[in-house]
Amino acid sequence: MFRISQFMQEIARPAPLGAKRTPPGPVVIWNLIRRCNLTCKHCYSISADKDFAGELTTEEIFAAMDDLKRFRVPVLILSGGEPLLHPDIFEISRRAKEMGFYVGLSSNGTLIGENNIERIAAVGYDYVGVSLDGIRETHDEFRRMAGAFDKSMRGIRLCKERGIKVGIRFTLTRDNAHDLPGLLRLMEDEGLDKFYLSHLNYAGRGNKNRKDDVFHHATRQAMDMLFDTCWRYQQEGKPKEFVTGNNDADGVYLLFWVRRNFPHLEDHIRTRLEQWGGNSSGVNVANIDNLGNVHPDTMWWNYTLGNVRERPFSEIWQDTSDPVMKGLKAHPRKVGGRCGECRYFNICGGNTRVRAWQVSGDPWAEDPACYLDDEEIGIADSIMTEG
Repeated sequence: MFRISQFMQEIARPAPLGAKRTPPGPVVIWNLIRRCNLTCKHCYSISADKDFAGELTTEEIFAAMDDLKRFRVPVLILSGGEPLLHPDIFEISRRAKEMGFYVGLSSNGTLIGENNIERIAAVGYDYVGVSLDGIRETHDEFRRMAGAFDKSMRGIRLCKERGIKVGIRFTLTRDNAHDLPGLLRLMEDEGLDKFYLSHLNYAGRGNKNRKDDVFHHATRQAMDMLFDTCWRYQQEGKPKEFVTGNNDADGVYLLFWVRRNFPHLEDHIRTRLEQWGGNSSGVNVANIDNLGNVHPDTMWWNYTLGNVRERPFSEIWQDTSDPVMKGLKAHPRKVGGRCGECRYFNICGGNTRVRAWQVSGDPWAEDPACYLDDEEIGIADSIMTEG
C-alpha cells in the first residue's frame, strides 16, 4: 500500500530522516464471508449470492483473533464477499474494537441503510471503505446491478452523516479510467475523507510494446491526477487521504513527479521512498480467507500458506520453510528480469510478485504490470543490446 498523502506532507514540510519504523505485525485483510449480493467483473474472490460451505464459524474467528492480538497485528480490515452479509458481523467487529485493533470495513455500500446504520455507527469502525467503479452508468455496469451506484452513495452519505470516516475504493481498469476525474469531483462534493486506487492485476504485453501500451499510458495519467489532486488538498490544508495499492511502481513514479515539480527535494524524497521499500506481501500485509486459509496478500488466493484451523496464524506467518514465504521475507528479494535490473529496485522492491507468478509460473520473474519504460528505469541499453 502506497500512502501518497504522507509523501505530500513530507514535500510540504520536510523532516529530518529518522530510523525506519517496522510495524509490530502485518495488516490482516480478512475475507470473513464469500457471499455477496453483487457479481462484479473484477472480483478477486469470485463471490456470488449464495452460501459457501466450510467457512469459519464465529467461534473460530474469535480464536484466530486472539492469536492475531498476541502476535501484535495492529489492523484488521473486514472484507468479503460483502461483510455485512455475515450474520455476526457486528459482534465480530465490536470484539475486534474492544481488543484494540484498528478496524476497517470494506463494503460495496449497497447494504448500508437506515435499518443498520445505527449499528454500524455504534461499532466505531476506524474507517469504512466503499467500492465504486465509476460514476452511475459505469459503476452499475461493472457491478451488474441497475441502481447499485445510487445505493452505494446512499450508504456513503449515511456514514458521513453519522460522523464515520468514509471513503472511496476504486479499481482502475481500461474500461473505467475515464471516470476517475468524476470520482475525484465526487470526493470533493461529498466531503469524503479518503480515496484508495487499486491497480487491476494487469498482465501487460511485455517489454516490446510497453511504451505504446494504452493502459500503461492511462495508468500514468491516473497517477499524475492523483498526485496533483493530493498536492492541491495539501496546499489548501485539507486532511484528505490518498492511497494506492497493487502496483509499487507508484513510488518510483512519484519520484519522477517530484523531480519535475520539486527537484530540490528529489534526494530527500528518494530516501523516504527507500525507507518505505515497496511491496510488503508476506511481510507487512496478510490475508485470511473465508475458509481460514492464509495467503501472502489478498491477490494470492490460489497460493495457501496454511489454515488457522490447523495452525495459529502466528506460526504460519513466521514459517519460512515455505519457499514463497522465504523469498518474500528475504531482504533484498531476489527478483529477475527487468525488475532485478531496475535502478529503483530499492524503492518498489520488485513490485507485485503474484502477477509474475500468474503470468510466468515464477514468483521471482519481473512484474508484467510495471508501467515504467526501460529507459526510465535505467535498463534501455541492456534491452537494446539483447535485441
